[in-house]
Amino acid sequence: MPRPQRTSRILDKGQLRILKLKAIDPQLNFGNDRSLSTLAMQIDQLNAKLNDYNDTIATLDIAKQEIDQMEHDMGDLLDQLLNGVSGKYGNDSREYEMAGGTRKSDRVRKSAQSRTKNGGVKLATVGSH
Repeated sequence: MPRPQRTSRILDKGQLRILKLKAIDPQLNFGNDRSLSTLAMQIDQLNAKLNDYNDTIATLDIAKQEIDQMEHDMGDLLDQLLNGVSGKYGNDSREYEMAGGTRKSDRVRKSAQSRTKNGGVKLATVGSH
């Protein structure tokens, strides 16, 4: 899911305000850098920085999608290689275990495990009476 692009309420407010102030006096200047030209410069700088930020977010989103796809492709290759070892040597072989698989004879089935747990609880209950 892509990150949301950022907007700026203060930038929107500044763009609207500069239009209204220009209607009063296009050369409005109160000294000490309090002028329409200073406001216009700050609007341009903020707008440029905001565009850079949003471009960076878009670049990061693309990079993340590429990484996710590469991870997916590598996961598929890992599965295929393990299946290849299983096909050649069997899924109960030492080679299969060396490749990262769990040997068939070393797997504990859930149903057998739960039967052991339930049987153990019943024996403990029966023994305590």
